[in-house]
Amino acid sequence: MHFYMEPGGRLKGRIRVPGDKSMSHRAIMLGSIAEGRSTVKGFLEGEDALATLAAFREMGVMISDPRAGEVIIEGVGLTGLRPPQRVMDVGNSGTSIRLMAGLLAGQSFDSILTGDESLLSRPMGRVITPLSQMGALIRSREGCPPLEIQGGRALAGIHYDLPVASAQVKSSLLLAGLYAEGVTSVTEPAPTRDHTERMLKGFGYEVAREGDVISLKGRGVLRSCDIDIPTDISSAAFFMVGASIAPGSDLLIEHVGMNPTRDGVVRILRAMGADIEVSNERDVGGEPVADVRVRSAPLRGIDIPENEVPLAIDELPAILIAAACAEGETVLGGAEELRVKESDRIASMADGLSQLGIANKVMPDGIRVTGGDLGGGVITTHHDHRIAMSFAMAALRATDRIKISDCAHVSTSFPRFAELASEAGLLLQVADQ
Repeated sequence: MHFYMEPGGRLKGRIRVPGDKSMSHRAIMLGSIAEGRSTVKGFLEGEDALATLAAFREMGVMISDPRAGEVIIEGVGLTGLRPPQRVMDVGNSGTSIRLMAGLLAGQSFDSILTGDESLLSRPMGRVITPLSQMGALIRSREGCPPLEIQGGRALAGIHYDLPVASAQVKSSLLLAGLYAEGVTSVTEPAPTRDHTERMLKGFGYEVAREGDVISLKGRGVLRSCDIDIPTDISSAAFFMVGASIAPGSDLLIEHVGMNPTRDGVVRILRAMGADIEVSNERDVGGEPVADVRVRSAPLRGIDIPENEVPLAIDELPAILIAAACAEGETVLGGAEELRVKESDRIASMADGLSQLGIANKVMPDGIRVTGGDLGGGVITTHHDHRIAMSFAMAALRATDRIKISDCAHVSTSFPRFAELASEAGLLLQVADQ
């Protein structure tokens, strides 16, 4: 599936993007190992989250088919999962495989996790190493999936200093810590999204935080609860950028999750001169939510603060499109994490920006982008949904047609992206060749 983008357009009206993907994954995982029935509203019915749902069904958990974003989970308790009868394929989902590696390391049975071509090339050593220190035995293909996880291992809590800020690694260790003897603690070099900690507390499990150290004691009990998932700020970010760069735009994005460990994109865009108004702030199920209004504004290049990078890690590809439309140079550093996502997002964005005539220079931990006039061209997504959606927004300021190849993976995180973007004002057509 390819996107064909005509140049121009503007974003107007009000939209609501899908539910938060990170929280959808975690709701399925924690609801499955809780005791009792949990109801989840706002569940993201994208391929990644559905892969997690399918994996826990494979382990004997009764989970209803999603209906209008609502899912009912009949939890089996911390030790109630059953051995899967086949290899569990989580598709393109790095969140699924890394978090489930920790959870499965504490089970009594063996399991195997695999995925699609893109996932099979992604490094898993960042979770395998600390999990091994806890006593897990995980075999891999030179540090990449498939992951063969041996059950029946006695896990022991450890303290682990994260070498790179990563919510996935932190969460994997905390989930393994549920099954470990003693205390498991993690030190973050910089704040990362805290959905796992918040949701564990929602399920009645005590999680402590002292400064940059998060810890929990193993072998407790999770109690069922109801969860209302806000919409995904990562998905909203594409529209924030699009409305900022397209003259005449005025777009309201409703019910956006504004978790303080996830809202770096708002602060970065505001620092670039974006006109972003946050209103109707409220709390939904322990998570802050608000409506976000974005109007077009002239942007300027900035040095993106490194302390904001972990708080906007998934939104950085979209931010680089804003940088391409800004006056002057934007510098992104401290973003090594981008190299181990669905693609090497630094290299993928650099290639695409060059295709459209935007000067840039790749660095080991980031990129420099000099704003300019966007032309047309052909963008290769490298099977990465965020690359595809970022360059779709670039068409709002392009002078010629843009073809974005291989966009099927967009549905992993944003079902109906093309339809919603078109309704908002993007000049987008979908074709299979």
